[in-house]
Amino acid sequence: MKNLKTIAIALFVAVSTIATAQSKKVDASKSTINWVGKKVTGQHSGTVNIQSGNLIFKGKKLTGGTFVVDMTSLTATDIKGEYAAKLDGHLKADDFFGTDKYPTSKLVFKKIASKGNGVYTVTADLTIKDVTAPVKFDITVKGDTATTTFKVDRTKYGIKYNSGNFFENLGDKTINDDFELTVSLKF
Repeated sequence: MKNLKTIAIALFVAVSTIATAQSKKVDASKSTINWVGKKVTGQHSGTVNIQSGNLIFKGKKLTGGTFVVDMTSLTATDIKGEYAAKLDGHLKADDFFGTDKYPTSKLVFKKIASKGNGVYTVTADLTIKDVTAPVKFDITVKGDTATTTFKVDRTKYGIKYNSGNFFENLGDKTINDDFELTVSLKF
């Protein structure tokens, strides 16, 4: 009877260890976020840096994640010189991301559904300028890398500058409400 009890306890500990979530820290220096913002007359693209983050796994299954983005690192990469500095300054100004007052944004995974083959559908809370709204996207996990591309509606975060949904007669000054993020996370 004593041996049976010992075996049961050992089995419980083994199963508990397997089921325990494991947090994997994202290597911010090797991870990337690229953005594209479009307007009637073209588009701009650039980068923004991850400040910190982690992915949570149970075994090999993705079960969570939390990320902080350094909004002060927001940079246009499709233009150079004076125009790049002007655009970077405008994107960091209160019209857009207000990085002096809101230096970081945050993404927290809330719900994850496996689609198989390392692909998951994630519903997350994205906080920009202290406003939180849900976003939904697919993320692919292979080895030590997770990748995704998804769109964010900037107007949900109070960023309405030159939005055709809020201002009339903008003509070719209209900027699309959605911007696209392409993310590669190394962990």
